[in-house]
Amino acid sequence: MDGTTTELRPATDLAHLPPVPPEVTLAMPVQNLRAWKGPRPTRVDGRPSGWTLFARLFVFGSAIALSAFGIRQMVEVVKAGGIVGLEWPLIVLFGVTFSWIALSAASGIAGFVAGFFERARKTPEPRPLRTRTALIMPVYNESPARTMAALEAMGNEIAALGAGDNFEIFILSDTTDPTVWIEEEIAFMRLRHKLAGRMAVWYRRRHKNIARKAGNVADFVTRWGGRYEHMLVLDADSLMSGSTLTMLAQLMEDDPKAGIIQTLPVIVNRNTLFARLQQFAGRVYGPVIARGLAVWSGRDGNYWGHNAIIRTVAFAQSCGLPDIRGRKPFGGHIMSHDFVEAALIRRSGWGVYMVPWLGGSYEESPPSLLDVAARDRRWAQGNLQHMAVLPSRGLAWPSRIHFATGIMSYLASPIWLALLLVGLALALQAKFIRPEYFSKEFSLYPAWPRFDSERALQLFLITMFVLLLPKLLGTIETLLQPRLRRQCGGALGIVASLLLETLLSALVAPVMMLLQSRHVIEILSGRDSGWSTQRRDDGGIPVAEVIRHHWQHAAIGVFMGLAAYVISPAIVAWMAPTLIGLVLAVPVSWASGSAAAGLALKRLDLMMIPEETDAPTIIVEANLLQAETEAELPEVEDGLTLVVADPRVRELHERLLLPAPLRERGKPELEPVMAEAKIREATSLEEALRWLSTKERLAVLARPQLVSELQRLATVSEPAPTIVPQGEMPVAVS
Repeated sequence: MDGTTTELRPATDLAHLPPVPPEVTLAMPVQNLRAWKGPRPTRVDGRPSGWTLFARLFVFGSAIALSAFGIRQMVEVVKAGGIVGLEWPLIVLFGVTFSWIALSAASGIAGFVAGFFERARKTPEPRPLRTRTALIMPVYNESPARTMAALEAMGNEIAALGAGDNFEIFILSDTTDPTVWIEEEIAFMRLRHKLAGRMAVWYRRRHKNIARKAGNVADFVTRWGGRYEHMLVLDADSLMSGSTLTMLAQLMEDDPKAGIIQTLPVIVNRNTLFARLQQFAGRVYGPVIARGLAVWSGRDGNYWGHNAIIRTVAFAQSCGLPDIRGRKPFGGHIMSHDFVEAALIRRSGWGVYMVPWLGGSYEESPPSLLDVAARDRRWAQGNLQHMAVLPSRGLAWPSRIHFATGIMSYLASPIWLALLLVGLALALQAKFIRPEYFSKEFSLYPAWPRFDSERALQLFLITMFVLLLPKLLGTIETLLQPRLRRQCGGALGIVASLLLETLLSALVAPVMMLLQSRHVIEILSGRDSGWSTQRRDDGGIPVAEVIRHHWQHAAIGVFMGLAAYVISPAIVAWMAPTLIGLVLAVPVSWASGSAAAGLALKRLDLMMIPEETDAPTIIVEANLLQAETEAELPEVEDGLTLVVADPRVRELHERLLLPAPLRERGKPELEPVMAEAKIREATSLEEALRWLSTKERLAVLARPQLVSELQRLATVSEPAPTIVPQGEMPVAVS
C-alpha cells in the first residue's frame, strides 16, 4: 500500500454472494457464411427510408463522378507523349487512391448537410425502463483501478437516475497475468461493496481465452444472455454517461427491430502530443464523417465493437462466428469480429444504426505513434481477414461496403507506396533510358513518357482539396456554433489547431504508410499478429526504442531523397511531403509520445476540445474515483505469493473461482501437471515460486489444491512476507 488505510467493516451478505448470477442460457448456433436461406434483410426490417436512399444516391453518385473527373485529369497529364509503359499502372494506382478519398469527401459533405437537420432534432424524453441490460466490460490484463473506477462512475450515475435495477455490471476477464488476476478480484469486491444495494456487480474470469474478445462475449451470451434483454458492450477505456446508457436502453425498447445501436465515442483524457491530435481530430472532424456514414448507411450500419447496445437475442441468433478455413493469419478465429457481427445481425433482419446525435460516449487514444502502430498490426490482420467474409451469402450490400472500406483502409498504404515508386521509376526512365524513337508499330513521333506539368499541378491541388475537405467541413461546422467554438479555443485557436494538426498528420502519414505496408506484407506472408495488451497511460517511450523502430524509415527517406535529387530536383519537390516525414521519423515519433509537448499546446489553447474546457460530470467523477481506487487498493507485487501469504485474499480468490471446463480423458493439460511436479520437488516456497512459469502460476491459482501444496511449503520454510499489512486490506476482502 501507499500508506493509505481503509477502515475495516464487518462482513456483509455480499461476502457470500456468488461471483456470477445463475445461468440463463441462450443457444448461439455457428453461422454458415457460404449459405443463407433466410429472407433478405429489407423484407424483415423494411426498405430504407427516402432520406437514406437520397443520401446513398448523393454519396456514391458524387464519389463516382469525382473519381471519373480525377482519373480523366490524370490521363490528360500523362497522355502528352502517348500512354506507354509504366504510365498505365500510374493511372490505375492513382485512380484507386483518388476514388478512396473521393468517397470520404462525398460522405463528409452528406454529414455536413445532415448536421443542420440533426441540430434541430429533439432528444426523446427519458422515461422509466422496462427491461434489464448487462453493462459488460471485457478486460485483458488491464489496470483494475482504471476499469473499476469507470464502472463505478457509470454505476453511480445510472443509480442516481433511478435505473439501478435495470442495469447489472458484468466484468468478463480474459486476463493472463496472475498478478493482475488477483488485483482484479480485490478491485471487483471493492466495486461490489461500493455499489451494494444500488446495482448488481458480477465477475467471471475464463480459464481459457478462446477466440479472444469475440469468444469472451460469446461465452457470456451463451451462459447468461437469457437473463438480459440487452447488453451494452464497453472497452477497457470506455466511459459513458448515465443518461446516455439509459437512453440507449430506451431506444432499444422503442425500436423492437433494432439489433445494434452504435454511439460515436469522443476521445478524451490523454495529454501526449499524438493523443491530443487524435482528440482534436475526432472531436472537430469526427462528427461530420460519422454523420455522413450514418445517413447513407441507415439501418444497414456498422458496429465498432464497443460503446454500443446490442439486443441479446439477436446477437445469439445471428453471431455465432465460424472459424475461417485455412491457416493463420487469414484462417482461424475471426479477429475483427465487430464488422462481421453487424453484418450477420443485419442479415437476420435486425436494424443496425448509429446515433451520432447522442453524446456522452467516450474512449481514450493510444498515447504515441508506436502504440497506434502496435494496435494497427492487429487491426490490419483482422480487416484483411474480411476478404474471406466479403463474399458471404445473404449480406446487405452496405455491409459489403463496410467490409471493403475496412480492407481498403490498410491496402491504401501499399497502393500509395507503389504509386510513389512508379512515379520515381518513370522519372528515372525519362532521365537515364533512351526513348524508343522507332517502335515496331508505325508512328510519325517517338514514344517516351511526357507529362503536362501545368495540368499535373492543377491535379495535385484538386487532390489535396478533396483529401482535406472533411477536415475543412468539420472546422467550418465547429466555427458556426458559438458555444462549441468557445470550448475549442476560439476561432483563431481552431484555425491554428487545424493547420498544426494537418502539418503533423502530414509528417506522420508517410511513416504510417511504411508501417502499414510492412504489416500487409507480413500478413500476406503468413505472420500472425498475436494478442498483446494495449498501453493506455501517458508515459513516454525511450529514445532508444524509438530509434530501433524508425531508423529504417529515416534511412529509406534519405535514400529516396538522394535518388530523386540525382534524377531531378523537381522530383524532390514532388516527393517532399513524403520525404520530410520519413527523414524526421525518429524525432516526430518520439515527440508524439511526449506529454510535455501536448500540455504545452494545451496552455496555448491549441488542440482543445469541449470535454477539457467544460468537462462532463462523468469524466470528472471517473478520474477522481480512479485516484481514490488506486490509493485504496493494495500494491500487489506477486499475485500467487499474496494468495499463499494472506488467508483473507486466499478465501476471496477461492470464492470467486468458477469450475474449470472438463477436459477430455487421456489428455491432461501440461501446465497443471508441470506445476504440481515442481511444487512437490521444491524444498521451499521461494524455490517453487522461482521454478513456476507464468502459465504454471495461472494453473496453480485455478486449482486450490495446488495453492494448498504451496502453503505446505510455506510452513516448512521461512514464513512468506505479508504483502498487505494487517489492517490495511480494503473492505472488499474483509
